[in-house]
Amino acid sequence: MPGLPTADPYLPGHGDPSYSVRHYDLDLTYVPDGNRLRGTAVLSVVVLDDTSRLVLDLAGLAASKLRVEGARLKKWSARSGRLILQLDRTVSAGGELTLTIAYGGSPQPVIDPHHGDAGWEELEDGVIVAAQPHGAPTWFPCNDRPDDKATYRIELSAPSGYTVVANGTLAQKRRRASVDTWTYVMDRPMSSYLATVQIGRYVTTEHAPGLTTIAPPDADLAGSFDEQPAMMAFFERVFGDYPFDAYAAVVTDDDLEIPLESQSLSTFGRNFCSTDWSQVRLIAHEMAHQWFGNAVTLRRWQDIWLHEGFACYAEWLWSEESGGPRTCDEWARHHHERLASLPQDLVLADPGPELMFDDRVYKRGALTLHALRAAVGDEAFFGLLKAWATERRGASVTTSEFLDFAGERTGADVAGLLGPWLYETALPGFPQG
Repeated sequence: MPGLPTADPYLPGHGDPSYSVRHYDLDLTYVPDGNRLRGTAVLSVVVLDDTSRLVLDLAGLAASKLRVEGARLKKWSARSGRLILQLDRTVSAGGELTLTIAYGGSPQPVIDPHHGDAGWEELEDGVIVAAQPHGAPTWFPCNDRPDDKATYRIELSAPSGYTVVANGTLAQKRRRASVDTWTYVMDRPMSSYLATVQIGRYVTTEHAPGLTTIAPPDADLAGSFDEQPAMMAFFERVFGDYPFDAYAAVVTDDDLEIPLESQSLSTFGRNFCSTDWSQVRLIAHEMAHQWFGNAVTLRRWQDIWLHEGFACYAEWLWSEESGGPRTCDEWARHHHERLASLPQDLVLADPGPELMFDDRVYKRGALTLHALRAAVGDEAFFGLLKAWATERRGASVTTSEFLDFAGERTGADVAGLLGPWLYETALPGFPQG
């Protein structure tokens, strides 16, 4: 039997490059008692390369029934957290198929030796889904690769008393007996790792139209999450219009070590309800990901700096804008000094799976942008950020594409300027304007 495909070397055993999913329709039911999930997923697929086999990612849950429209399903099997669908003939590139998968079980996080655990996780009373980079298959069958963007409809039924939050806009909520059914629609392209559901006993605070915090009733949002309207106004000024229809911050009743990024929403623990800069900066960081990471998304995991470096730089910008502890340039100098004292063994544009979430990727990525800003000036730099976020919205991008785009926009030799920051291990000197 031929080996199973890998779409990205940073994430072995995930993704099938022979096809793309255009739309996911998920119909789910969750029972907290016993952590039981059952669902039906309908995937609208287009074939990219001639193939008679499709491989889906589904980890820890059992498929019970599969159906294919557009070709005949010869047989299917489950192996190594994946579903292998063998068709009775080769489907040519451009062919369209519809896959329907019924499945269920008790979802659990998956553990990767490089990235730790990710995916569906029970809380004390509720659920979080933190899928970056490999956790999406813990709750729905998918083509789990970052460059495969699709639209979504997510419907989830849960006992009344729980609030269900998912990507996009709430299209419908209905009650039958003691069960509420929530339907969310994400009509902008989204990578599988950015899809999420959050379930808890929450109330919703609307800060502004389309801008909410969903949190336990007694959560104190003052000085932290109630700063989001000002953050949003500032980021729209420097990055361009917010790329989705709404934005929500979900605050769990549990403490969380780090926030969780998803498209059109972010998830935080109760410990982030704090006026301390170490927590507030991450509220800004996750919001900035809506532009850099969610609307404009890496094509390959090696280019993670295009997400984390930009969001980290947004923290420094917000610190200066809001009268925080340091100006942007002061943060840059502070972290340059720190990086200079750390091992010089990281290539920013290809850090390897072991180091892709190393803090040096975040800080060196932000310093790379600071170097570009120092070289081209504020007007050209912020014009570039806004154009990149706007013109590449919905796209999957690479570092080389950013360098080409930046060079065309600014007229500078951006590839030559940023080459040492991106492709050499030694830390360049502090950027001088």
